[in-house]
Amino acid sequence: MSDIYQFSANNIKGEEVPLKAYQGKLLIIVNTASKCGFTPQFKGLEELYLEYSEKGLEILGFPCNQFLKQDPGTDSEISEFCSLNYGVTFPMFSKIEVNGDNTHPLYKYLKSEAKGLMGSEKIKWNFTKFLVDQQGKVVKRYAPNTEPKDMVKDIDAALAP
Repeated sequence: MSDIYQFSANNIKGEEVPLKAYQGKLLIIVNTASKCGFTPQFKGLEELYLEYSEKGLEILGFPCNQFLKQDPGTDSEISEFCSLNYGVTFPMFSKIEVNGDNTHPLYKYLKSEAKGLMGSEKIKWNFTKFLVDQQGKVVKRYAPNTEPKDMVKDIDAALAP
């Protein structure tokens, strides 16, 4: 596996989306949850999206219910929550698993390309973020407590001509 473009995922409406659709874009891929202490990061992610989407940034949100069952809703409930509470306009996908036997193939790849603390591949919590360059290569993994605004320097560098 050489890049993320060989994967696809279902969007929050259940439609399959090949990640090749995002080729040439800088991506932030993040596992999200609606009932987590980090849930307010949706606001910061949306602010990044509004500021940088015209410059080539896409943010892909992947709800996950694996951490203390903090995203128990259906895809439509999650979509409504994100829209009503945080005005999310960036693409959201169907709920997935990011650890264990049923890990989504995209997340298997992301974790193997950018390991966490002490070389661990495991996703530790909601709002772990991955920066993926315009060629589909994983550049960096960010901890759940990394605020979206703290990614600006890396985003600017990746989008620089």
